[in-house]
Amino acid sequence: MVTRTVDLRSDTVTKPTEAMRAAMANAEVDDDVLGFDPTAARFESEMARIMGKEAALFVPSGTMGNLISVLVHCEVRGSEVILGDNCHIHIYENGGISTIGGVHAKTVKNNADGTMDISLIEAAIRHPEGELYYPTTRLICLENTHANCGGRCVSVEYTDRVGEIAKKHGLKLHIDGARIFNASAALGVPVHRLVQAADSVSVCMSKGLGAPVGSVIVGSKSFISKAKRLRKTLGGGMRQVGILCAAAFVALKDNVGRLEDDHRKAKMFADGLNQIKGLKVDTASVETNIIFFDILEGSNVKVENLCKFLEEHGILMLPVSASSVRIVLHHQISENDIQYALSCIQQAVLQFQAGNDGK
Repeated sequence: MVTRTVDLRSDTVTKPTEAMRAAMANAEVDDDVLGFDPTAARFESEMARIMGKEAALFVPSGTMGNLISVLVHCEVRGSEVILGDNCHIHIYENGGISTIGGVHAKTVKNNADGTMDISLIEAAIRHPEGELYYPTTRLICLENTHANCGGRCVSVEYTDRVGEIAKKHGLKLHIDGARIFNASAALGVPVHRLVQAADSVSVCMSKGLGAPVGSVIVGSKSFISKAKRLRKTLGGGMRQVGILCAAAFVALKDNVGRLEDDHRKAKMFADGLNQIKGLKVDTASVETNIIFFDILEGSNVKVENLCKFLEEHGILMLPVSASSVRIVLHHQISENDIQYALSCIQQAVLQFQAGNDGK
């Protein structure tokens, strides 16, 4: 019988801390749709200050935050957004920018580090005066950290350069900054500087920061005014939302400083995986809290069998392909959890390599 769970599926699985629960229970609240929830107002003001923007808006999820941001910048249906072919908005958000907003996605290949070639971004821009047949480019989107590229950090220099391209062509720049605080911690760059070139940013509070619910979008006062109307349209206007903002406040205060430790533990985990024959991690790519490890050909280990074995021992991971598994660290994973997980992975691999249940 499994008596222990080590949940490595994502940093979204964190549970609210006692401090968060206490803050939620004691939160001063009112009707936020009417604009009177004091805790929500204070939290939004603090997030705007931290991110170096004029205003902020709490939304239920990062997907809604990204959708609202794209739709504000692309008010005219048939507008086009340039974004990475492997980014979260394009892959995992149900095609909402097109199905709901009528916005066309122009994808550019993501490099291994999460960037897109500057020359390809500029070549993808389409202007209204040029052709009768094409949609008009109005927005560029970046993702930092880039989840599908292993939590890689996008540098401030690169972001500034994309911002320059956007301004040169009269476009807006949005950053899906679901894990932007991870990037800030890993790069040693203040978070407001990382997003200085952006017209809007979405920030997830319920990933590495560990709040139970919610994301924040930041930008100009005009942007947030339009975003608030869209939030209502999409059903994201909530009443006594200060209860959720109170938990996010605690996450901001208590957990930003823990991200570096999550990154350290991820590197420790990656090093341990590389010691197991038949597994491979590109340790240089482990910059934050996400690890992808590959199962080498000829190892007699199948992803589905490995994950099933580990689940039976209370260890939860996400297979991402027939030969690759994703691990995400967060503040509720201890070094002891890592050692336990590594020992179980080693046990599984040895068992499968010996020809037992590996097929």
